[in-house]
Amino acid sequence: MDLDQLAALRTPEGSAALAAAARVAGGDPLAAAAALRSGGVPAGLAAAALTQAELRRRAVGKFGPEAAGMFLTRPGLEQATRRVVADRRAARLRAAGVRSLADLGCGLGADALAAARAGIRVYGVEADPVTAAMAAANAEAAGLAERFTVECGDATAFDVTRVEAVFCDPARRAAGTGRRIFDPNAYSPPWDFVTGLAERVPYTVVKVAPGLDHGLIPAGAEAEWVSVDGDLVEAALWCGALAEVPRRATLLRTGAAHLLTGAGDAEAPVGAVRRFLYDPDPAVVRAHLVAELAGELDATLADPAIAYLYADAARPTPFARCLEVTDVLPFSLKRLRALLRERRVGRVEILKRGSALEPEKLRRDLRLAGDASASLVLTRVAGAPTVLLCRPVPG
Repeated sequence: MDLDQLAALRTPEGSAALAAAARVAGGDPLAAAAALRSGGVPAGLAAAALTQAELRRRAVGKFGPEAAGMFLTRPGLEQATRRVVADRRAARLRAAGVRSLADLGCGLGADALAAARAGIRVYGVEADPVTAAMAAANAEAAGLAERFTVECGDATAFDVTRVEAVFCDPARRAAGTGRRIFDPNAYSPPWDFVTGLAERVPYTVVKVAPGLDHGLIPAGAEAEWVSVDGDLVEAALWCGALAEVPRRATLLRTGAAHLLTGAGDAEAPVGAVRRFLYDPDPAVVRAHLVAELAGELDATLADPAIAYLYADAARPTPFARCLEVTDVLPFSLKRLRALLRERRVGRVEILKRGSALEPEKLRRDLRLAGDASASLVLTRVAGAPTVLLCRPVPG
């Protein structure tokens, strides 16, 4: 996609091509292209429209119905924030009294659009000309062009004294190749610039990868990990006046938000395997809040390095899945196969923490047969490889 193709898609002819592409997208791409060309759409415009139609289909999971009118790129869509997460972040900024925000490296505008919907005036900065133009087009399509404007330029050169708050989602993939960048100093903008924003702007929020090393968290910042329906999607650093707690796990499930907070440096007690196993949400694990959850559940670890919790009672919690442990045995393929055959188990789900075994290979090796089902948990207990035979506890 280039600027000329984007401009063509925004003409009446381009809008008609996008509508036609939406009707045929999702099937055979060659047949879809042939259908558009047979309808009189020029080849170049047809290709651009079909690319957008396919990206819009993929974007529905992130943006909902609004995806049908957005302009997207593959890397931009991959890094874009889900709407439910962006809306929640924008609401927190608005509740803090933020009225103006700079989105440095705004990409396609997902977070900026959420802030604008919340009533915040947003100034977006994006280095890539096509992406910047798409973000502006997305603001116009959403009816938010007066609240969200975009300039193409260097995010590090923006005058942050113009705004009360800054949001930054540094690019973590290399331009051109799309390869993931693991060195924060190679991000764009670089990590030292990003973390330095907190010293210059009263309200600073930085979106980071969920695998962020806790050692990189700036002193005094709140680090939040967010999961959506059990899928860990991002982490964010809330700096300055926005920091409320050292660590936070936010779980968004079917319209509800569940928050677990703490210092992030406590250690859960260790004990024996007990009747019920709790598998914490990945946001809880990454936020280092397993000890806080253990306290809520009166639970213990069976191995200090494995984030499975064990308790004598099954308590409802949004922060972990609960399983009832029926059998505990040192891992042995022969013994496990015999036990499953005895129980007539023909279907298993396999969970694991601290095990090098490959679940699908194990599934084949078990040679399952029967009409019963079970959950297998591959883990370590006091350092020893162990398998737990479990059954789900109804939620």
